[in-house]
Amino acid sequence: MDGVDAGILSVLIPAVGGQGGGVLSEWIVEAASLEGYRVHGTSIPGVAQRTGSTTYYVELAADRTTADEPAFSLYPVPGALDVLLAPEFLEVGRMAEAGFVSPARTTVVCSTHRLYSIHEKIATGRAIYPREDLEALARTAARRLVAFDALAVARERGTEVNAVLLGALAGSGALPVTPSAFRKAIESRGVAVAANVAGFEVGLAMAAGRDGSAAPTPVARGAAALPAAFAGDVAALPDGVGDVVALAIPRLLDYQDAAYARRYLERLRPFAASPRVAAIVARHLAVWMTYEDAIRVAQAKTRAGRLARIRAESRAAQAEIEVTDYLKPDLDEIWGVLPHRLVAPFARWAQRRWPHGRPTLGQHVRTTTITGFLRVRMLTWLRPLRPMSWRSHEEHGRMARWLAGVSAAAARDEALACEIAGLAQVIKGYGDVRRRLLGVFDLALAASLRAADADVSFAAALASRLRALVLEGPDGESRAEALAAAAGDRLAAEDLPGARALLPA
Repeated sequence: MDGVDAGILSVLIPAVGGQGGGVLSEWIVEAASLEGYRVHGTSIPGVAQRTGSTTYYVELAADRTTADEPAFSLYPVPGALDVLLAPEFLEVGRMAEAGFVSPARTTVVCSTHRLYSIHEKIATGRAIYPREDLEALARTAARRLVAFDALAVARERGTEVNAVLLGALAGSGALPVTPSAFRKAIESRGVAVAANVAGFEVGLAMAAGRDGSAAPTPVARGAAALPAAFAGDVAALPDGVGDVVALAIPRLLDYQDAAYARRYLERLRPFAASPRVAAIVARHLAVWMTYEDAIRVAQAKTRAGRLARIRAESRAAQAEIEVTDYLKPDLDEIWGVLPHRLVAPFARWAQRRWPHGRPTLGQHVRTTTITGFLRVRMLTWLRPLRPMSWRSHEEHGRMARWLAGVSAAAARDEALACEIAGLAQVIKGYGDVRRRLLGVFDLALAASLRAADADVSFAAALASRLRALVLEGPDGESRAEALAAAAGDRLAAEDLPGARALLPA
């Protein structure tokens, strides 16, 4: 068998919650036992969800004829691992970094889909580890690589990722265990036997290269059709801008209405002469104009397809589904959907009373009940009134100041206009996070426009640096605030060299 040495064969399975790593290791132990191999399995618990993985470790004695008792280990040894069986792609990188994967010895069987880590999720900017780097590392670090999107395959075939990977392990030939023993191990557990065996067969065929449908067709997500009424407007836009707008228009229509989408196009039209600037404005303006308010949240929670998706993912019958939504709006979010003239005095008072955070109203709403569903659904009835709401007044007022800044910058220099337009990327989140980032955005915009009066190239560099700092996270936000204030002070004193010295060389 490929990959089999005399002595002990080792298998490491790094898995996070819900991936079935424990079941996968039990299948391997059971299959090896059925074939007469002496085998041992253990696990080392990790921390919650995607901050770390629980590692399951299996060793089996390759020689079934010897009478000597094998000396099994409880832990994997760096550089001495025979099989890495990873249910998610980043785990390959983590295990390679830890030294377990060896190009002289290790067969890597893995799924190439990603479940993003906590550090990837909490970053203000894009912190997703590049897939290309993971692929290059996997191919370099492993003796043999068997990799495909097991999650996509499992969803397409109505099975589970761990069953598909078990089949891929059997097909890789890395262990001296026959496919029939793995099938019997699945059957012996008596849980979802048909679905798991089907998944095993798919993984077995893919690893052996016998399945012509090994690469399932990706499903386009969030790509709603562009209405014919807007086709002409999109076609008239420059290359690179129309593609963004074609995605933005359906989003804006779903968020509000046709008039709202037209308003988006009108705001974008002055920048059409500069495709570079227009593409950046088109992207950030579409996201900003569809800001998350209580109406939008209610719309998402009560969509017709939501329960169907939950039911499909959980594979539960209709009577078994019970969904409880945990909502915790703060004061700004509560009166944000009310008319601006009515609540503006209260909003100003709340800003003075609670400058660093608003009181919240925690709620647990069972949206699978009639009363719970209607309680949330009624919020969506306020959508026609959204344009006159307090939140709309605040958001669109800030958008107008940003667009005016981009327009003024475009009259001076295209590169500066791109950087000013890109500052909108820092506006994210909701509640206290959004209020904090809006404050930083206001400082960065004001500092960059003020710098443009002194030196265009310095202003572009300042805007770029401020945006980069904010996207680093909370510590970077504080540094961006300090930089904006210091640059403003030096520019006010007409000390341009001193302001330039604030930026890294």
